Amino acid sequence: MGMMKEFKEFALRGNVVDMAVGIIIGGAFGKIVSSLVSDVIMPPLGVLLGNMDFSSLAITLREKSGEVPAVVISYGTFINTVVDFVIVAFAIFLVIKQLNRLKREPPPAAPTTKDCPRCFSAIPLRATRCPNCTSEIGG
Repeated sequence: MGMMKEFKEFALRGNVVDMAVGIIIGGAFGKIVSSLVSDVIMPPLGVLLGNMDFSSLAITLREKSGEVPAVVISYGTFINTVVDFVIVAFAIFLVIKQLNRLKREPPPAAPTTKDCPRCFSAIPLRATRCPNCTSEIGG
């Protein structure tokens, strides 16, 4: 029974659950981006390039013969996949950039003390005489 308890603690730990949610949302986001590329971006781009359908671009290495399928290099599908990747990478870059902006630490507070040039003890910035060694401090 100890192993089940240990597994439950592991599986329900915050990081594991967060990671699972991220993977699920990432998979759904990937489908959205793939649809955006293949259904929204590539058709107008194909029209601009002379009614080109990128998904059908391929180099046939061997024609189909009987039951043996054709051997092709589908570089049009590869182009669509590269555009998918660039869009996903850019979207992730923007999200991480915003998260880093929100996580920035505030600038350090302005100093309120300075060191006495004679005894090197900390004294208030506006002090004109050191309370420790009684030497005069220049402004």
